[in-house]
Amino acid sequence: MKRLLSVLLLAGTVLGSAAPSFADGVTQYVPLPTYRVGAYASSGELWWAGERDYFRYINEVEGGIEGVKLDYEEFETEWSPDRTVEVYERVKAGKNGSPLAFFFTHGTPATYALLEKAAADRIPLIDPAGGKTESVDGSVFPYAFPLLFSYYSQASTGINYIAEREGGFDKLKGKKIVTLYHDSAYGRASQPAVELLAEKYGFENIQIPVADPGNEQSPQWRQIREAKPDWIFLRTWGVSTVVALKTAQRFGFPADHIIGDVWAGSESDVMPAGTAAVGYSALAPYPGGTDFEIHKRLKAEILDKGKSDLRDPKLFGAVNYNIGLVNAALAVEALRTGYKHFGARPLDGEEGRWAFEHLAIDEARLKEIGFDGLLQPIAITPADHEGGGAARIQSWDGQKWVLQTDWIKADHDLIRPLIQEGAAAYAAQNNITPRTPETN
Repeated sequence: MKRLLSVLLLAGTVLGSAAPSFADGVTQYVPLPTYRVGAYASSGELWWAGERDYFRYINEVEGGIEGVKLDYEEFETEWSPDRTVEVYERVKAGKNGSPLAFFFTHGTPATYALLEKAAADRIPLIDPAGGKTESVDGSVFPYAFPLLFSYYSQASTGINYIAEREGGFDKLKGKKIVTLYHDSAYGRASQPAVELLAEKYGFENIQIPVADPGNEQSPQWRQIREAKPDWIFLRTWGVSTVVALKTAQRFGFPADHIIGDVWAGSESDVMPAGTAAVGYSALAPYPGGTDFEIHKRLKAEILDKGKSDLRDPKLFGAVNYNIGLVNAALAVEALRTGYKHFGARPLDGEEGRWAFEHLAIDEARLKEIGFDGLLQPIAITPADHEGGGAARIQSWDGQKWVLQTDWIKADHDLIRPLIQEGAAAYAAQNNITPRTPETN
């Protein structure tokens, strides 16, 4: 199967149906490197359903963005960075007269693999709540956008929540906090921030890797049992999260003292874990549920009319579905920003960069588009490619995710210098002259 997928990809065959073509008017081409096959398919299936449903809603209900419809097209990658790079090379010139305004990487390893290529091609890489953390600094990384919630922000928000549960930051001193992490660029990305937070608050920072895919973790949990930590921060992905929760139960570690990051907090992570997941909490820049206005609109216009890409209607509003909605909304609002500035026509990469660097969605706009409570307010600038830096906390009750908090902000005063330090080192290593406001 893997060989067949590679052959089809290289031959130019698209796996997954493309959006219908539009005979009238112009379209903006949006390629979607997806993974409906492989170890992470259970997450990907819902993610692409959310993205495609929202794009269909924009095209068919709202008539496009400022009159420009979206021509979106899927390419199966199995979450392989190499295949995502192949997709990028195939689509970077655009399609049907539309240039490429941006490229969704849909995964941190793919973002790392494309960072230099996209910068040379002047095409923005969009990887909300992922990507290379230092690319928050847009002065060094003009074409990389880890929108919403960087990995350093995830670490800070997680520690903030643990402090709240313990009764204050002063109560963290002497505590032991284990980070069990997927041994990849994604899993390792939070380590500098956790180290800095440990120095500030006096907790013991224990980092334990799990090799991909993470379906055997007994050695790691024996190490955890010996360390006797107070809290565990899961930075796992796919099956490694399910196995972590089940193994934690087997080793007697309580789920209500385990908190997962963004990519370890979906139904795909907890439902297969059964009772082992009850009480488990996770960071939620993409909260689960259907109690949001956009879901009412989509149900009426897309799901009830049989137009949804969602195979199982019971998963409408699942975390991964909502991730797709939020990512699609960020792209739509950025394009709208660009169309209002450059005119209602397909944007190229340089114009797409400008559009994302001027993306601003305030509370009023969130209510207009139906995302109030589902998406945090966000304001991107040429210097700040994150623009949010907050998450809500949700806990699994055995049947559904239950929101426990409002938006909890990361400690940006603490972590921003760390980001700038890393960005400056990258600039020095790659002979990059950071931009100034005059050269934006």
